[in-house]
Amino acid sequence: MTTDPRQAAESRVKDLIALLRAQPATPELEGLIGEAESLERAVRAFHMEGIRFGMYNVDRLMTRGGLVLPDAATSVLAGVRRELEAAGFHTRSHQAPT
Repeated sequence: MTTDPRQAAESRVKDLIALLRAQPATPELEGLIGEAESLERAVRAFHMEGIRFGMYNVDRLMTRGGLVLPDAATSVLAGVRRELEAAGFHTRSHQAPT
């Protein structure tokens, strides 16, 4: 396990993508996977706005996208958020999705 929070966040996003890809394919799930892949690219590029936007979209789709996801998906995303915040990235816009 890495001690670099940014690398750890990137690894956790990859874990989330793998977990999502293991679910039965639907158009909605493919949209979520696409957003998670965008988030992974933003983390790799140190792109602050991309990270904030990606986290918002992934969180929104996971909580309000009408998808049935394994409980582990929520905990993996929480781990991504913790690692990104430990690396100094702001992961929430002014108002997080409810």
